[in-house]
Amino acid sequence: MSPEQQEALLSIALFAAFSDGTKAESEREEIRRIAESLSTESNAPNLSRLYQDVLLKRVGLDASVHKLSDPSHRQLAYEMAVCVCDADGRQSDAERSFLSDLRRQLALEPAQTQAFDDQAAALADVRLPEAAPFIPAPGAAVPATAVPVALLPDASDAELDRSILNHALVNGALELLPQSWASMAIIPLQVKMVYGIGKSHGVTLDQGHVREFIAAAGVGLTSQYLEQFGRKLLGGLLGKMAGRTIGNVGSAGTGMAFSFATTYALGQLAKRYYAGGRVMNTALLRETYQGLLEPAKQMQTRYLPQIQQKAATLDAAQVMAMVRGK
Repeated sequence: MSPEQQEALLSIALFAAFSDGTKAESEREEIRRIAESLSTESNAPNLSRLYQDVLLKRVGLDASVHKLSDPSHRQLAYEMAVCVCDADGRQSDAERSFLSDLRRQLALEPAQTQAFDDQAAALADVRLPEAAPFIPAPGAAVPATAVPVALLPDASDAELDRSILNHALVNGALELLPQSWASMAIIPLQVKMVYGIGKSHGVTLDQGHVREFIAAAGVGLTSQYLEQFGRKLLGGLLGKMAGRTIGNVGSAGTGMAFSFATTYALGQLAKRYYAGGRVMNTALLRETYQGLLEPAKQMQTRYLPQIQQKAATLDAAQVMAMVRGK
């Protein structure tokens, strides 16, 4: 895949990220940071410029589409856009309209995309068993008089640590897979992990509240997916291998698996938050998460062989079963 084609795919992903017009300033800032970070990769397009061009509407979607003549690249562009739109939950009307227009410009028939659309919708719509008490909005805090909830007898601290590590290993493995659906499963699995941690402390959450907690910690949903997509694309893991048998693909991404660290740090943050009676405000959540992220990155290096081994055994049916809780 040429640098021009990479640039076109990344531009389309950015168009998808901003298609609903409702991204919070914190999410926009995280996307900008990721664009700058990916621009430092060898032979990478100038993503900082792309970010500004898309955000300020200095370039049109049609110009990016025009650079993609290969049918497989056009299919990949559509799949990436769907994943970006689904990263923070169900698609809005504006996102559905954008994807419909993108599909038309890419000259893809609905029948060509229906199977992927259905799979993506199933992954985005994580169903958790019960509703939840309210989690304070970013910037607010639960009163200090709130009574901490003790761990349930069947969920010890060590068991929670094992569960967090397992989620981190799976998500690190998913990042090493070339298929579009693989990275899309990472955020739903993070949602289920946080839900389980809350439940072990007697707090029952719904999907909206879990996503709010993740965002309050400074873990962007759309930006997290964009980073995974960008690293896969620039690392040659997308396009060349997408859709093929996984085989030993886990060995292809030795410099990746960043989702291990993100997931592990997020799980440890959730454990502290719910064990402590949910008294952290947004600033403390973000500070604590950043403090947990660095040691998690060091663990990531140590666990890379296990991540690669797990990547070589995962398939779509297994991942869907994990997301859907079957």
